[in-house]
Amino acid sequence: MRRGTGAGARENRRNGTGLIAQMRNPPGGRDARIMLLAYFLDRTGSGVWGASSVLYFTLVVGLDARRLGLLLGTAGVLGIAGSPLAGRLAGRLPARSLLIGCHLLRIAALCLTVAFTRFEVLLPVVTVTYMADRAAKPLEMLYATRVAGERRSTYRALSRSAANAGYALGSGIAAIGLAVGTRDAYHALILGDALSFLVAAALVWRTREPRGPEHGPEHAAARPDGTAPADRSGDAATAGRPGDAVTTARPAAPSPWRDRGYLLFALLDVPMYLDDSILNVGLPLWLIGHTAAPHVLVPAFLAVNTVLIVVLQIHVSARIEDPRRATTAVGLYGLAVLACCALLATATAGGAWTASIAMLAAAVLLTAAELMRSASSWELAVSLAPQEARAAYLGVSAMSQGVQKSAGPLLLTGAVMAAGPAGWLALGAAVAGLSAVQRRVCLRRLASTPATAASAAALTGSAAARETTG
Repeated sequence: MRRGTGAGARENRRNGTGLIAQMRNPPGGRDARIMLLAYFLDRTGSGVWGASSVLYFTLVVGLDARRLGLLLGTAGVLGIAGSPLAGRLAGRLPARSLLIGCHLLRIAALCLTVAFTRFEVLLPVVTVTYMADRAAKPLEMLYATRVAGERRSTYRALSRSAANAGYALGSGIAAIGLAVGTRDAYHALILGDALSFLVAAALVWRTREPRGPEHGPEHAAARPDGTAPADRSGDAATAGRPGDAVTTARPAAPSPWRDRGYLLFALLDVPMYLDDSILNVGLPLWLIGHTAAPHVLVPAFLAVNTVLIVVLQIHVSARIEDPRRATTAVGLYGLAVLACCALLATATAGGAWTASIAMLAAAVLLTAAELMRSASSWELAVSLAPQEARAAYLGVSAMSQGVQKSAGPLLLTGAVMAAGPAGWLALGAAVAGLSAVQRRVCLRRLASTPATAASAAALTGSAAARETTG
């Protein structure tokens, strides 16, 4: 099959490849369009919080560096529990209602953050904020999986573009408040963040709950091995016969905590998110402390990343729309990170111009890695999970990003940058090696698990049929 001739790419050519056109007619129709707007507003508020929270706790609340580190570090670690908790609840309750609950919980926590300044109160409040934020991630993944179907990679690309646009807008709004610098200005930023979650919750309320396999009748008869369920149309007539309880009883859904293969995938996925810490922590600190590049270049890293993701994510995701291609993207991710780290290692040797070019090129390579990771990681997390327990499995896979956010900055500042250029080369080689291992692990599971193998075959067959008829 020619590159880029998948279902998502063909649909893009028929309906227009422009980002705006895709946003107006996303996979999933009206409900998906509303959810993308809610996603944009959510990330706008998160951008405001991310750009202003540290300064708020330092300048307004008056926390010193030690207590600030304890507050954010403890909240970040405990907040990881939000992902598996949301996944478990989503197997029993509507994902739409749970997502609304996450938004409302964040609103309450942000209001309490403004009302109280004591560390003993702020610690549980900020922890709740982090937990609700982490819980929202697998719920958004689950919703997209149900509403977009096999075109979930396209929906994921649109959500990534919306998220980056929201983060950029939120950072711009925060810059205005930070320029004013008063207590009231900081309070206005935090309450504006809460308002964005309120509007997002109202938008999610307008959508309909998509029906997934774990909620429909096919789930009731689904088997853990992925085989076709038996016909139950005669259950009423045969009720009471000996042995009926064995053939009609609903099997227990598999647990991701007992699935060693999926746990290995989630564990190996942690270093696949290191591009986030490298972009936000590694590049700025390395430029300032170890290169001759001008400090004014630091904001350009985020600008390059944001613009490229908004423009390119839909095109990259159109080529990573099935599990097999996602495994290829995992390998390319490792190579891109390795090349980025090699540039960072060499950026210390030259003058200002050489260092600037190397650092900007590293930011571009890091963005390329993020483009592939954002599509491949999500596709594999969904494809490798059994349908009858997909919500719980996505909750576990979403922990990978949370663990990286807590451990990644410590790894970079405490080990990689402390070792100098050799530390970057070692990190790049390690990520490239682990990405190769992750690729083999995923291919082995795809080949050996009936449910995922059948899903991949169905995607390939559906695409071939549309190409023949189109």
